[in-house]
Amino acid sequence: MSVSKNNSAIGNSDKQWYVMRDLSRSNAKLPAYKMLREMGIRFFTPMVWRIVSVRGRRERKEVPFMQDLVFVCDSREVVDPIVENVRTFQYRYLRGREPMTVRNKDMERFIRAVESTESPRYYRPEEVTADICSRQIRIIGGNLNGYEGFLITTRGSKTKRLLVSLPSLLAASIEVEAEYIQLI
Repeated sequence: MSVSKNNSAIGNSDKQWYVMRDLSRSNAKLPAYKMLREMGIRFFTPMVWRIVSVRGRRERKEVPFMQDLVFVCDSREVVDPIVENVRTFQYRYLRGREPMTVRNKDMERFIRAVESTESPRYYRPEEVTADICSRQIRIIGGNLNGYEGFLITTRGSKTKRLLVSLPSLLAASIEVEAEYIQLI
């Protein structure tokens, strides 16, 4: 996962989390998340480890889970000029011309959950089915105290995982200790 933190973003009410599209190629030298990091703008993009071919050699490399998904936390005054100047970087829109946003509280909760584990598993919205969400749980104690979600069941695994989601955008399963799980 790639998160860049700009301390000036905290406490400023006109800043919010925008859902953005990065249309650059997967082998681009400067994808949106690297560009935003260089600019010092706070962003989040879910990252996963994959084996990729680099100059004919196979290497383990951290890459975005969804190539075109980036969340940016800033004001329209900062993001609009970037969108105008970088043609491969765009807002995702709701119906009409209103950019998609995620509530600050929901995004911070999601980022905190993903950062709490070394190996989050990401899911696209269509991958989250009733088959994998067995029971609703609440975490009591530990780093994720108070989190609620679904217990992910994986056949043959003894690891317990909590599903945390940003509705219709992205979901992640996070490893949790069995002693902190309370059924709801």
